[in-house]
Amino acid sequence: MVNVGLFVRLEAKPGKESEVEAFLKGGLVLVEEEPGTTVWFAIRFGPTTFGIFDAFENEEGRQAHLSGKVAAALMEKAPELLATAPTIEKVDVFAAKLRA
Repeated sequence: MVNVGLFVRLEAKPGKESEVEAFLKGGLVLVEEEPGTTVWFAIRFGPTTFGIFDAFENEEGRQAHLSGKVAAALMEKAPELLATAPTIEKVDVFAAKLRA
């Protein structure tokens, strides 16, 4: 069961939309190495607005993700790709359906 999560909103710089999308697609390989990350989604809200939603069984998994390779890569690339700093929100998950 997932109990905690992260919601991250990303606003691409003009002309960097395809690079942000490619970066997020590439992040999947890194996140697959994280045993504590139960689910991970890279999403697009509109032409320049992207997001990440991921969920974890516990706070330890969430903290491991926040200090992991994907987070480090995002912070490294943010000045080049993003119009503003990523907005990272910690969330509690109180209901979920996960397919086994």
